Amino acid sequence: MKKVVVTGASGKAGKATVTELVEHGYEVTAVDIVKPEAVAGVSAVVADVTDAGETIDVMRGHDAVVHMAAIPAPRMLPDPKTFAINITSTYNVFWAAEVLGMSRVVWASSETVLGLPLDSSKLSSAPLDESSELFPETAYSLSKLCGEAMAAQIARRTGMTIIGLRFSNIMLHSRYASFESWQDDPTKRQWNLWGYVDVRDVGQSCRVAVEADVEGAENFIIAAADTVMTRPNSELMAEIFPDTPLRHGLGEFETLLSIDKARRELGYDPRHSWRDHH
Repeated sequence: MKKVVVTGASGKAGKATVTELVEHGYEVTAVDIVKPEAVAGVSAVVADVTDAGETIDVMRGHDAVVHMAAIPAPRMLPDPKTFAINITSTYNVFWAAEVLGMSRVVWASSETVLGLPLDSSKLSSAPLDESSELFPETAYSLSKLCGEAMAAQIARRTGMTIIGLRFSNIMLHSRYASFESWQDDPTKRQWNLWGYVDVRDVGQSCRVAVEADVEGAENFIIAAADTVMTRPNSELMAEIFPDTPLRHGLGEFETLLSIDKARRELGYDPRHSWRDHH
């Protein structure tokens, strides 16, 4: 599975994914509505994956697709437009993969399906994991949950493997200096249980999802191994979510968005932490 098309390749996560794949010997076609940066060995194509014809055209001749193209956050556009763009592009990619006989799709779902912003009513225990109840609160998160439902049905019907990656708040290295600004007020980052993920580990997660021995439709939380806080989890939870039990044996600064499933089934191993630059 050496020829991979990456949609949304001009975004920060898309760029990191292209870089990761190229560094591991893949032939990559980078697709976006904004022309992707020139990278040695990468074919750059301008295309809109909300158009079915363009989608099937750019995906033809590839072994797998990593679908990162989307409106990347809530309220960037009016809700109906966000939903329409995200759900249409995702369906088109799934449909094109089926028509072209691809065996694998990797795509960007989101931590927001877990109920961001989080409050006590949504937390029966911590950390959250893939078995946690889902609470889509925006058109954006609903589009991601609908994408997961589509994946389940298309995988069931076709036998394709469709891997959804529920990315936490994606961070560039340049953002780490800002982490100091919320250390005195844990409420500033409680909305996602103080989670994040380095963009380079996003790229890694996409590559290992292309390679992993996984079948059917599966979803994985993708986060850093740690939280964004210098205070330990026990203190944070006691102050902000005092009625939510914390799993015994959890590390002091270990992520509260569990990556156990991604480690176990994908071989995901986050290598980057803001603490290394603290």
